[in-house]
Amino acid sequence: MEKPDNLSYKTKIHPSFLGTKLAKIIEDFFECYVNAAKSSPAQQSHDLIEMWLDLVNHQLESPTAFQIYHRAIRSPFDYYQFGLNLIRPLINFSQSQVLGKENLTQLNQQIQNKENVILLANHQTEPDPQIISLLIEADCPDLAQNMIFVAGHRVINDPLAIPLSLGRNLLCIYSKKHIHHPPEEKSQKIVHNQRTLKKLTELLSQGGHCIYVAPSGGRDRANEKGLVEVAPFDADSLELFHLIAKQSRCPTHFYPLALKTFSLMPPPHQVENELGETRQASYTPVGLAFGKEIHWTQLPILKNADKQTQRITRAKYITNLVKREYNLLK
Repeated sequence: MEKPDNLSYKTKIHPSFLGTKLAKIIEDFFECYVNAAKSSPAQQSHDLIEMWLDLVNHQLESPTAFQIYHRAIRSPFDYYQFGLNLIRPLINFSQSQVLGKENLTQLNQQIQNKENVILLANHQTEPDPQIISLLIEADCPDLAQNMIFVAGHRVINDPLAIPLSLGRNLLCIYSKKHIHHPPEEKSQKIVHNQRTLKKLTELLSQGGHCIYVAPSGGRDRANEKGLVEVAPFDADSLELFHLIAKQSRCPTHFYPLALKTFSLMPPPHQVENELGETRQASYTPVGLAFGKEIHWTQLPILKNADKQTQRITRAKYITNLVKREYNLLK
């Protein structure tokens, strides 16, 4: 793999950030990653984390401005493959799981038939897109590369996350958890989200796309007892995606997807509005579970309930579908 142009390949933090909070985060993650990767049979982990640091330094000097719909950058530097290579040493593949392969095969065939698939999933770690690709690339190589992820603002603004984000197809959106912060940017963010949803409509009308979305609006967190729980899905977000899918000129299918990836790179205990979160890495098994297709006409209906109550009921039902798949993962 060739290195990006105009990068000085030095294992050091950008001088302007020495002594700052970001520098400490980078130092800790660098050391943590190297120690975690020692348990892995994968090679060149130290070279990979050094390359990641070069890419971070490049972002500090020349930040990438992401478009509403970002296409993965594969040349002259292959950011997609770099992201997979960086995360690969952290996964214990011998103990990892992919459940519901018959459902994965079905949805992959629907995509090949130029129909759409929307994966309603939980979200646990920053590199979930890379983990998904690494676990399905043997069975569905095209899907692994072409999947589109609905991404929050953090992954396209944090210089530590951007080297991985550049290698993915992203629909960039502001989640409800962050759209009000800061208040003076709320209207601008709403307009941005409207443009993103318009682009989603265009993509679904083209057909042949797989969209990953986390309707909870963020990552799962550990509860007070230290147990990781699947965060509840937002009812309005689910209904919005369902409405857009109904308006598409191509058939669109919905599937529940459960991810058990938390231990690889756990999120902070609380949602943070500011960029610059601490990162820890572990060598660990991970898991995916693809559930059966969701048919909206078969979802439970409450008699005499108002529209919002019906939406909340459907959201709880779909959340429980993902939880059920999640609980099957060891």
